[in-house]
Parts: sequence; C-alpha cells; structure tokens
Amino acid sequence: MEYAQNDRYTRGWNKLKEIDGSTGEQVIAALAPIAPDFGRLLIEFGFGDIYSRPQLDLRAREIATIASLATLGCAQPQLKVHIEAALNVGCTREEIVEVFMQMALYAGFPAALNALFAAREVYERRDQALEQVQAQVA
Repeated sequence: MEYAQNDRYTRGWNKLKEIDGSTGEQVIAALAPIAPDFGRLLIEFGFGDIYSRPQLDLRAREIATIASLATLGCAQPQLKVHIEAALNVGCTREEIVEVFMQMALYAGFPAALNALFAAREVYERRDQALEQVQAQVA
C-alpha cells in the first residue's frame, strides 16, 4: 500500500483492524476497484483522526455509531458492520438492543425495527460461526 507511510493512514488502519477485524478490511478492499481514494479517506479521517481520539472509548464510539446508523434507516450494511464492531469492543447484545429501543423514541418504530432485525442477523451469523467452531473442536 502506497499510503502505509502516512501516520494518519497507519493509525487509522490499525484502529480499523482493532475495531472491525477482517470485516473492515473487506469493506476497504471492496472500495478499491471503484473508489480507492474514498477508502483511504475513510481510514485516515474516520479511523485515523476520529476513532483514534482519546475522549471516548471504543464502546462509547460504537454505541454512538450504531445509534446514528439506526436513525438513518437506510444504512443496513454499515449498521451490521458496526453491530459486529460494537460486539468486538465489548458491547453486549442486550446493550445493543437497548440502544435500538431508545432510538424508537427519536427515529420512530420502523427505524428501530430495522435496526433490531439487523442485530438479529448479526447475532445469528455469529452464533452459527461459534457452533461450527465448537463442532470442529468436539
């Protein structure tokens, strides 16, 4: 990567991997054929500048992010990525559900329902992956 020498890029890439693991890397890779500069900006600004700030921990940042994405009502793919991220940084399933219930007050029941259904998909996918790992170990 030609951007690897850029401090913002390096800091952002490391933060992206910390939060999203391979899922975040897949998002950036999917952008490469169509908008590689957008991927670079997302890493540098979003993760290098914003997510790396010390004023909020990653749990708080992901709670804010999933709340915001839920209120948009049109960002299901991004919401699912950030539900995964919220779980990765220590949010519980119950906390995530509660965030979406809170959003019903401000964004309406349709937005909250869509967010809850997105969470269900993420939870089911994670549960299936865990079951497969456990079956392989047994």
